[in-house]
Amino acid sequence: MKNLFAFGFLALALTVASCGGNTSNTEANADSLKGIVDSTAKTLTDSINNVADSANSKIDSIADSVKNVK
Repeated sequence: MKNLFAFGFLALALTVASCGGNTSNTEANADSLKGIVDSTAKTLTDSINNVADSANSKIDSIADSVKNVK
C-alpha cells in the first residue's frame, strides 16, 4: 500500500511539474512569436513605404517632364 501512495505521489508531482513547465514555454514561445511578427510587420511597412515613395518620385518626375514639353 505504501508503494501505491509513493507511485501516486510521484505521478502527481510529475504531472504538476510538466504542466508548470509547459506554461512558461508557451508564454516564452508566444513572446518570441510576437517579436517575430512585430519585426516582420515593421519590415513590410518600411518596404511598402519605400515603394510608395519611389512611385511618387517617378510620377512627379513624369509630371515635370510633361510640363516642360508644353
